Amino acid sequence: MTKSVDPGVSLTWRFLKYWRLTAIAASVLAADQATKAWIAAHLPFNTYGDGAGAIRVVRGFFYIVHVGNTGAAWSILSGRSILLATLAGVTLVAIFIGRRALGLAAPHAQACFGLMCGGIAGNLADRLVRGHVVDFLDFHFGTYVYPTFNVADSAICVGVVLYAAYSLKSPKSP
Repeated sequence: MTKSVDPGVSLTWRFLKYWRLTAIAASVLAADQATKAWIAAHLPFNTYGDGAGAIRVVRGFFYIVHVGNTGAAWSILSGRSILLATLAGVTLVAIFIGRRALGLAAPHAQACFGLMCGGIAGNLADRLVRGHVVDFLDFHFGTYVYPTFNVADSAICVGVVLYAAYSLKSPKSP
């Protein structure tokens, strides 16, 4: 006699197995979209620079602005939002499919990929809804102006750095 498995139990188990990743990704997505909605409601589009409607937090160093980026980091592939949205969607699907190979059952990996997936989803939502990513954190270091970024970008970078750091210090299997 074969034992039947309740599909609801299997789905529940899969969700619970990755609860950290899901919770972190949802939190990052919510924080990202909430901050972008606040920016869109309070600053006119293309607000940039001191005296041009930006919020000066620290003169000459940190401003809150409202700009759109149709490219990726440092405006790479600028104007290619559809391509970048497609790549983001493919990346999220690839992470889901490769979750075992990536070791996503481990809590540290779930935290790292939760940050990355939440950030990817946040920027993907912008590309689909607005046609560009809303960026608003603007830092200046003397004459160097760091590329403007957002919560999603920060989460992706932190997730990648933490995952790389953990991977480098983890013992390698023979």
